[in-house]
Amino acid sequence: MNHSPDYIRVCEVEKYYGTDANVTKAVDRVSFCVEKGEFVGVMGASGSGKSTLLNMLATIDRVTAGHIYYESVDITELSEDALSEFRKKNLGFVFQDYNLLDTLTIEENIILALTLQGGKRDAIQESCREILKLLGIEEIREKFPYQVSGGQKQRCACARALINHPRLLLADEPTGALDSKSAQTLLETFTELNQRMEATILMVTHDAFSASYCGRILFLKDGKLFHELVRGDKSRRVFLQEILDVLSLTGGELTDAE
Repeated sequence: MNHSPDYIRVCEVEKYYGTDANVTKAVDRVSFCVEKGEFVGVMGASGSGKSTLLNMLATIDRVTAGHIYYESVDITELSEDALSEFRKKNLGFVFQDYNLLDTLTIEENIILALTLQGGKRDAIQESCREILKLLGIEEIREKFPYQVSGGQKQRCACARALINHPRLLLADEPTGALDSKSAQTLLETFTELNQRMEATILMVTHDAFSASYCGRILFLKDGKLFHELVRGDKSRRVFLQEILDVLSLTGGELTDAE
């Protein structure tokens, strides 16, 4: 895979909440880079700052200090309107609760954003066919979300996130609402998207089993970057054990679906 360095750069980012008398430092001078085509996990105990960090990368929340660059674009300097436009064109989101519209079919959910942006119908339909096939959900395209399983809903959410070929796919506890079999299928789908489409993925998770599918893990503790693990050529089982060992030091939950 042909990586380009410094695809995304997080530089000395801080995030504070509260007033002068009672300030909570959620993220404390965190710096790291993500290369194009990486599958990166972010882990840590509850309150470690991982969701806050994801929200800042997602342009949902603003930094208190520091900078976040997507290649040459410093998103911390953009106006609200420019951020909204950047988000639509560059980011894809997969959340724990799917966020699908029950009144639309699976296919309509997937293409909704592109349709609202005024894309050409034929091109949209072709992109949808490709992503449905890739994710193995062609047979449910005309069904409604309430007619399909949780795992199929989550793959629909993946398709919706990927149809505009985002620079970064952000996944926030994507397996949290799934049974173990559906979770494993989704994680294998992420791996395939990462390898076949060179999708750049950043996934926040508390679950070691889910994290073991990543190529690199960043561990947060009390808002700071505490440790980093790189999978390299290790088997997923060996990498899983390394993750569990680090979590025992961070106070993270030692969850393992196998």
